[in-house]
Amino acid sequence: MNVLHLDENHPILIERLAALGYENHADYTSSKAEIMERIHQYEGIIIRSRIPIDRAFLEAASRLRFIGRVGAGLENIDTDFARERGIYLAAAPEGNRNAVGEHTLGMLLALLNKLHTADAEVRNGIWQREANRGWELDGRTVGIIGYGNMGKAFARKLRGFDVEVICYDIQGGVGDENARQVGILEFFQKADVVSLHVPQTQQTTGMVDTAFLERFHKPIWILNTARGKCIRTADLAEALQTGKVLGAGLDVLEYEKASFESLFAADSLPEPLQYLIQAPNVLLTPHVAGWTVESKEKLAQTVADKIKAHFS
Repeated sequence: MNVLHLDENHPILIERLAALGYENHADYTSSKAEIMERIHQYEGIIIRSRIPIDRAFLEAASRLRFIGRVGAGLENIDTDFARERGIYLAAAPEGNRNAVGEHTLGMLLALLNKLHTADAEVRNGIWQREANRGWELDGRTVGIIGYGNMGKAFARKLRGFDVEVICYDIQGGVGDENARQVGILEFFQKADVVSLHVPQTQQTTGMVDTAFLERFHKPIWILNTARGKCIRTADLAEALQTGKVLGAGLDVLEYEKASFESLFAADSLPEPLQYLIQAPNVLLTPHVAGWTVESKEKLAQTVADKIKAHFS
């Protein structure tokens, strides 16, 4: 079978597929329209996020048998139509869950201890000890929304801290020794820290808005290493200004393009984003929570393993 790689990944993926008898072709630059002209030649495609795989693309891919997504989310794929066509979808949340767990914990500790602002001040000759007094994590309740691969990985990283970890998920029975599953009312009542680990769906898009934030009984810190569109940025900015949200660690932002490759393509930035950029109690990273040296190889390995298992 012929496989088309639309994004560059760890070379182990091509090596593994070749060993399984697949003929690999790579095209990292052609447009979607150009790819669609010849996609009918391929039984498999390997993607990250450069090109959305919508219904029109899938209709053109008449021989397609599988899509390998070197990452966790499938929001760039028309999954319903793909499954209707009998196309196997191989995503790899297992490949970067540890990286996401570590990054989320790092953001939380940096945010609580004001490491990002303190570092910038010292580099500019400013020595403010009292202004950079932080908070300890011990004794707090960390609430995780979405307790799948990423949520569970973050909970494992918290085992060394004297914290209560609770989780909320639309599926029942997902709690484990690292997090106690609770109902949404208890979640709103107890959480000091809220970490999002949900996929981007109709239900989660815009989930964190003013009404959602107002339901928490205490001011919270919020972390998002999931998808930017889960938070309404304007509502978050307002909550940061009123003190309902004490601080935010954001690896993803509402205004990202579908390819996740650039945030600053527009001539002017939306006002809520401008606020986040200048706010001292906001920590930002460029969608790299799952983007480590190790995860690059793990993601490729996971996709290759799933394709092998499905077609063997």
